[in-house]
Amino acid sequence: MLQQTQVATVMDYYIKWMKRWPTVQDLAAATLEEVNEMWAGLGYYSRGRRLHEGAQKVVSELGGQMPKTAEDLVKLLPGVGRYTAGAVASIAMGQVTGAVDGNVVRVFCRLRAIGADSTSPVVTEALWTLANTLVDPDRPGDFNQALMELGARVCTPKGPLCSQCPVQSHCRAHRKVAVEQEEGAQRLLGKPAVEQSSPDIEECCGCALCIPPGESWDSTLGVTNFPRKPKKKPPRVERTLTCVLDRNGAKGGREYFLVQRPSKGLLAGMWEFPSMLLEEVHDSEKKQRSALQAQVQKILGDSLKQGALQHVGEVVHIFSHIHQTYVVYSSSLPDPAGSSPAGGQEDSRARWLTETAFQEAAVSAAMKKVMKLYEKMKSMKTESCKDGKRKRSPDGETNSRHKSQKTARKQEPADGARQLSLHKFFQPAIKQEAEDIPSS
Repeated sequence: MLQQTQVATVMDYYIKWMKRWPTVQDLAAATLEEVNEMWAGLGYYSRGRRLHEGAQKVVSELGGQMPKTAEDLVKLLPGVGRYTAGAVASIAMGQVTGAVDGNVVRVFCRLRAIGADSTSPVVTEALWTLANTLVDPDRPGDFNQALMELGARVCTPKGPLCSQCPVQSHCRAHRKVAVEQEEGAQRLLGKPAVEQSSPDIEECCGCALCIPPGESWDSTLGVTNFPRKPKKKPPRVERTLTCVLDRNGAKGGREYFLVQRPSKGLLAGMWEFPSMLLEEVHDSEKKQRSALQAQVQKILGDSLKQGALQHVGEVVHIFSHIHQTYVVYSSSLPDPAGSSPAGGQEDSRARWLTETAFQEAAVSAAMKKVMKLYEKMKSMKTESCKDGKRKRSPDGETNSRHKSQKTARKQEPADGARQLSLHKFFQPAIKQEAEDIPSS
């Protein structure tokens, strides 16, 4: 869970997960559907699937015993990479091995003033070599956790607390900043800069770990010049047509129609409203509606009448590599008997869910945003209908009362009770009763 996600976000999910599946055997016996439901909202859903696969492999192929070394963890368990293996092996098994996560990358790059791309293979190997060299042989787990905490709490991405850093005296990035500040002070005093006895690390020709020659040091950034990463590619932009279908449930209340995504790829195995990727972004709304209508009719047959889709709005959701916009349509199908999926898919890849079941199902955060937009639209329509009924009262009482009140307001004197005159404005304020004064 801690891969790509902060502790604060993980905590609630972890507690619920461990209450439901306290042992590897319990997790192995669960279904993938149950795992997806528990993981819903945490993101990077392949992690949950691989964790489930790993538990099944431990139980069925490894006799219920976890691999004991970092090397075997990587080799035998799906989804376990170098960092996860190092962390588990050192903390849980006591193996003397390093663990390099994003926090440790930042600490090491500043300690050693590594200015090359921190994601490059050369730098990655150098960081792991350093981690395996520095790890405490007696308390490897504690050392690795302390190093990660140092990066999370002190050597932070922005605004690092260098004055509180326990390894400040070993930090080359901090030393470089101090030297630069001293040289600046000397120049202000008109004194010549002191020549260094050894060349600066950035001046070493051909160094694979130094700041590349084409990139400059930014004095305003200080130690946050490190680590350096390549500029991220902008996420690809996609637009997806999505249809919220609801109907009167057999037991009362509303039910919503969902289909299951493929078992591989983005959001694998998750449930969503019927959707289709919009290939031609500039298609007219009429074409979009027609295409989505045809897609839904493939699943529900003729239950969805032609022209029944209503435009609801748009929802934007940002994945790690996709800027996704959901163009949302909706339609209500009043007859439960006539709105079952074609081909008997009800129990496999398509189903109707109550609102409560929807919130508990393996549904992504994006689909919950879509549902929220739909509910907002329904609420606005309901309020609009109520307002319309008040205005169209049969006996005309509402309208006549409104007219009489309007006439009465016109007849009020300029300094009447409804209008605040200058005379009233400058009168002393009336003291409030004690119970009317809000407590602080």
